[in-house]
Amino acid sequence: MPFNQPFPRSFTPSSIRDYAPALSGVYGISNAAEWIYIGESDNIQEALLGHLQGVAKPVLTRQATGFVFEICEWAKRPARQDRLIFEYEPACNRRLSQHE
Repeated sequence: MPFNQPFPRSFTPSSIRDYAPALSGVYGISNAAEWIYIGESDNIQEALLGHLQGVAKPVLTRQATGFVFEICEWAKRPARQDRLIFEYEPACNRRLSQHE
């Protein structure tokens, strides 16, 4: 099942602060050509700002332009993240799993 938020918000500090909640959930980062990364966090807003500040350099090198998110309780996050990764095949999740 795809993200329940069909249209991405702009991947900028102000848009993240305005739209991403400081709540538990999953999130996706994309550009016009591909899904870059799908993650899960106790604080969606904090996680997205961390990516924007270069905590995960592979995300920035792919020129991220948008983000989406879903609020969900912590117990359901890993399964939802795995399902979204399987469905969207984001580039940086594939790269990370190859190094594990």
